[in-house]
Amino acid sequence: MKYSQSFINTLRSNPKDETSVNAKLLLRGGFIDKLMAGSYTFLPLGWRVYQKIEEIVRQEMNAIGGGEVLMPLLHPKDVWNETGRWGDKGVKEIMYQFKSVDNREYGLSFTHEEIFLDVVRKHSLSYKNLPVKLYHFSTKFRNEPRAKSGLLRGREFIMKDLYSLHSAEEDLDNFYWQVAGAYLKIFKRLGLEKVKTVEASGGVFTSGHTHEFQVIHPVGEDTIYHCHKCDWAHNKEIHVHKIGSKCPECGGEIETASSIEIGNIFRFGTVYSEKMGVNFKNADGQLKPAYLGSYGIGMSRLLGVLAEIFNDDFGLVWPVAIAPFKIHLVSLGGTAAKAEKVYQQIIAESAEVLWDDRDESPGVKLSDADLIGAPYRIIISDKTLGKESLEIKKRGDNKTDLIKISELGSWLKKISP
Repeated sequence: MKYSQSFINTLRSNPKDETSVNAKLLLRGGFIDKLMAGSYTFLPLGWRVYQKIEEIVRQEMNAIGGGEVLMPLLHPKDVWNETGRWGDKGVKEIMYQFKSVDNREYGLSFTHEEIFLDVVRKHSLSYKNLPVKLYHFSTKFRNEPRAKSGLLRGREFIMKDLYSLHSAEEDLDNFYWQVAGAYLKIFKRLGLEKVKTVEASGGVFTSGHTHEFQVIHPVGEDTIYHCHKCDWAHNKEIHVHKIGSKCPECGGEIETASSIEIGNIFRFGTVYSEKMGVNFKNADGQLKPAYLGSYGIGMSRLLGVLAEIFNDDFGLVWPVAIAPFKIHLVSLGGTAAKAEKVYQQIIAESAEVLWDDRDESPGVKLSDADLIGAPYRIIISDKTLGKESLEIKKRGDNKTDLIKISELGSWLKKISP
């Protein structure tokens, strides 16, 4: 992609009203645009990063048998009344509810359990065609009184929701932990190392304990207690042990940490199925309520978390797997003709490249390259052409290397995954 033909607009300084690192960098780098607190437009650069994240999540959801769908965002009051959640105090505090011109009541989605159950109950269910596993990527709305921290806490955001329906509690439990394993694979592929599987309360979703996936980070609003030796971890909401006490699993010391929740998994059992009449025929021909599971990942929040973690004093430092472009090509001086050939060669080798072909100063171009954060920068200038070479620099490293233009193909193969 050529910079001059793209809608990429960087800022020379941080927005004055932003305090979070992710908001500052994503706004400065032209990845997102702020409409209001908690509501953002994903611009071309930001959407490219988001799509990379989404594809990794999609691959792992498909690997555990999920079927991708897309469910409505506008929900009628009636279906939420069936579970009793429409009038629940906790739900009313966060769900946008309103009346239409015909005086009917609706809500904007912050979750889809009722809608999933409404879909599956319209079909004949038996132990033979269960489990059902459906997921979608969808915008969500939350009447958040404290929308802040860029993409970390919004009123409008993107989630991945997976819902499953089972004929037995044991089958639900097995799939629950299968999803947990898939989530850890996802986070590892994204480059997130400090992710804890944390036992937590169910909040407005369920009275039982659930599990959250928390990234340890100083800007996190959550507090977790975890063992420094094993994987044991509790959210502050359910924690009963003191700091310095012994882990109930291995005897190691319990520590506390600030963290950011990026995913969660819930076991609802049969409570909602009973209320909505979602039954299946068992092997004896009897109708029984099905077992429901719900599993979420905050997709837009993930992008914010990654920006919080992968950065330095000059800008973003994206992991290769999710970078908007693998290569940022910068042409300086009167090198446009040769840069065009290099650009076309990179494209021919199937490497994603952003060519800064603008008529800007070297300082502006190099500053923008650091801010945008592609993993590799290639500079072509009169100086490098004098040596029939290109200057190569890996983002985050201080050293630069010169390679012959004739060696570009070999270098591109070397950095291919």
